[in-house]
Amino acid sequence: MQQLIFDLYPAAPPSFDNFVVGRNDEALAAVNAFIKALSGHALPHTSLFLWGAPGAGKTHLLQAARALASASGFSIYTLIKNNAFPPLPELSTPPALWIADDVDNANDDFQGYLFTLYNALKENGGGLLVSASVPPARLTLREDLRTRLGWGGIYEIATLRDEDKPQALIAHANARGLRLPPEIVVYLLKHSRRDMRSLLAVLDALDHYSLSLKRPLTLPLVREWLQQQTMTRYGETQS
Repeated sequence: MQQLIFDLYPAAPPSFDNFVVGRNDEALAAVNAFIKALSGHALPHTSLFLWGAPGAGKTHLLQAARALASASGFSIYTLIKNNAFPPLPELSTPPALWIADDVDNANDDFQGYLFTLYNALKENGGGLLVSASVPPARLTLREDLRTRLGWGGIYEIATLRDEDKPQALIAHANARGLRLPPEIVVYLLKHSRRDMRSLLAVLDALDHYSLSLKRPLTLPLVREWLQQQTMTRYGETQS
């Protein structure tokens, strides 16, 4: 079966609840605490820096933090290179959350803005969440910016090892009250995209499907669901 088929079911919005922790329990707690400290105007550091390999979950955590901050009523600014930058925070402005994902290749304008933003946040309040593929000391950015990004909390986001993915799938299924037979775990890991967000999205879809039919989750049911998804996609491409 083609892996493309498993892309049909959209992944759930990133949250702290659907983040597969693996070896990242300390980083998860730090991001959660950072947002809560922002709510209490008691940030221990101006910035929190997450680094790790692509697919490790950095963007997931930043988006989960964004959702939590939004639910707490904070203004949120997501910085994207080559886009217009929002006005810098002033002393009279309520603290807000600023997010800069994947700053490895930030151009000169972006670097200059981040430097000025960091100083403004340190002076006037607010928090900055940053991610990159390497820690601040190894970034090829201007020295004064690298130094400031290294002043706050720094956490590596470790990629979930392949041998840990079956346990993560089973734990997610157990949390939903779903019995997940071993042969289905093997099947999903063989035919699905291997990042955990996609795997969990497929598992959630299968759970909904089995509940709608009031049938237990079995490998024949998985193949039946897969056939329906294939027919749906084929119909869409023909229309």
